[in-house]
Amino acid sequence: MRRPAPLPSAPDAPEQAPAAPERTARARRRDPEPPIPLVDEPAGEAVQDDGAERPTSTREVWRAARARRKALRAEIRRFTQRSRRRRIVWLSSLGALVLLVGGSVAAAYSPLFAVERITVAGATTIDPAVIEAALSDQVGTPLALVDTSEVKAALLAFPLIETYSLEARPPHDLTVRIVERTPIGVISSSAGYTLVDAAGVALSTTAEQPAGQPLVETEGGVDSAAFRSAGLVVRALPEGIRTALTEVRASTADDVTLTLSTGLTVVWGSSEESGLKALALSAALTANPEASSIDVTSPDVAVVG
Repeated sequence: MRRPAPLPSAPDAPEQAPAAPERTARARRRDPEPPIPLVDEPAGEAVQDDGAERPTSTREVWRAARARRKALRAEIRRFTQRSRRRRIVWLSSLGALVLLVGGSVAAAYSPLFAVERITVAGATTIDPAVIEAALSDQVGTPLALVDTSEVKAALLAFPLIETYSLEARPPHDLTVRIVERTPIGVISSSAGYTLVDAAGVALSTTAEQPAGQPLVETEGGVDSAAFRSAGLVVRALPEGIRTALTEVRASTADDVTLTLSTGLTVVWGSSEESGLKALALSAALTANPEASSIDVTSPDVAVVG
């Protein structure tokens, strides 16, 4: 008997490549996977390398930053050099000024500028030595610390002083300039003869009438308008007529009458235009030396009697 033919067998499967062995943890540590870029680059565009050397360590990065800061500071100094010079000059000048002022003030209040000599100027009736003695308490005081209230209190003891001023003359001199009151005559009272000035200030009192001082008789006393008018008239008189004056009378401010040592009576009137009246009186006396009375109430026309 004939043996049947064998059935056809299935075609052989293609031979598969052997699977790659799984990477171990040690291999992954030794050959790390490449990092994934944070910024996607356009497809097909190659990254260009400029050839510059890039820092590869923290030290080199720090050195590069320090060099950049140093260069920036150098540029700032170069561009601000002129303004810095101006600022230095201004600050130096201001410091010198402050030092000078501070030194001057400190020296002025120090014993280096203490009062050693007091000089009185303008005194004719009063003895300057007496005033200097009254102000001796200021000796040794720095010129800037001289107490004006103490000086005023000391000078109040001299009624003849009308005004005064202080002049500091470094390093050690203090000058006191005074203006004495000008007496216009004396007022008779039970106490004697009181010498007064045009303001009615009593300068001194004596038992007898001082020589060369006229007797002043006014209605209402030293506080009246008649006395003030008489005082202005006396002060306006020329020196030659003033020394010959023996009496001044006034009942109102508009009827001042003068009497000279020669017996001449001068009707003056008010104190207005006293300068013109004085000129008219001098001219009338020169033209009429034997006149017994002259009226200069109107300075333009002097009436001689």
